[in-house]
Amino acid sequence: MKKICVVVASRANYGRVKYLMKAIQAHPELELQLVVGASTLLERFGKAINVIKKDGFTPVRSIHYVIEGETLVTQAKSTGLGIVELSTAFEDLAPDMVVTVADRFETMATAIAATYLNIPLVHLQGGEVSGNIDDRVRHAITKLADIHFVSSEDSKTRVIEMGEDPRYVYNYGCPAMDVLVHEDLSINNEAMVRYLGVGKPTDWSKPYVLMVQHPVTTSYGHGFEQVSETLHALKAIGDIQKVVMWPNVDAGSDDVSKGIRHFRELNMQEPIYYYKNFSPEDYARVINNAVCCVGNSSSFIRECSFLGVPAVIVGDRQQGREHGNNAVFAGYDAKDIAEKVRNQIVHGRYPADSRYGKGDAGARIAQELAALDYRHSA
Repeated sequence: MKKICVVVASRANYGRVKYLMKAIQAHPELELQLVVGASTLLERFGKAINVIKKDGFTPVRSIHYVIEGETLVTQAKSTGLGIVELSTAFEDLAPDMVVTVADRFETMATAIAATYLNIPLVHLQGGEVSGNIDDRVRHAITKLADIHFVSSEDSKTRVIEMGEDPRYVYNYGCPAMDVLVHEDLSINNEAMVRYLGVGKPTDWSKPYVLMVQHPVTTSYGHGFEQVSETLHALKAIGDIQKVVMWPNVDAGSDDVSKGIRHFRELNMQEPIYYYKNFSPEDYARVINNAVCCVGNSSSFIRECSFLGVPAVIVGDRQQGREHGNNAVFAGYDAKDIAEKVRNQIVHGRYPADSRYGKGDAGARIAQELAALDYRHSA
């Protein structure tokens, strides 16, 4: 059996590859080697490892390589530590291929470790543009990778134009869309009661706005004021419920987290509930049933376009990314954000957009991995 090592190092990336992992696990010619690490193991980022295990996956390695601080320096050092730890894991596991996702610092660590060990590297979500340091990381990983499963035709064209062999560039869509197709996306209080947080509890049977806003590495040090503008915009739109999620582990996370905590303590009577994490399926339900999503998560570009959910993209973290008609863009200004959220709520749902796939990517990628007889050239 061909051994496929999938590295999952963040809650977002798990949602991206869950259905690919299921397809690898079910394929008679493939063996899944799951390595989990970084923020998936940390309680304050929702400890996604618990969700992963509950879903029936058994990691062969769990690796801690996030250095405390969430600064530019600790992000760089975490990348280096990830290279060290993942190199050891790959040497022990001897996979036939390593799979990595997207554009984060953990992804870079995976890519470098696999490349220097001469293990064929499979990269998902290459070729995209998003207007910040992620672009440089993503394109660097594209140049390190051997096999590319992109999420759109524009991305496929871009990867080939970067000089990659067209024989190994495939567009089967993003596996995150598989969750949206194969799961029941209805939501109710009974299904969501297990998620605890802080604030005024959400009544999932009533309208709500979802906010997810991550730090922007290229504007490190400004996360507090950036997220504060979005939170004040939510306050300005009135009594409708708001669901706010914790940011990711990127450099500047402490600033964004501090902004959220500061706003929360001064606005405890607002109809807002603050959550750490959801499973991929429940996050899909939360997105699908929101009257509007606001912030800078790439899921508001991908999943929301597929579902037709209105979104307001704040700031420049997703600047330049291919998007559907569901997304409008706002600056770091509370009035601008609030006005566009109101307009999106009034507009309501958009037609579904399948530019990021049709929901069958996981099985198609697994089949391709089984069929590929890839060897590094001498």
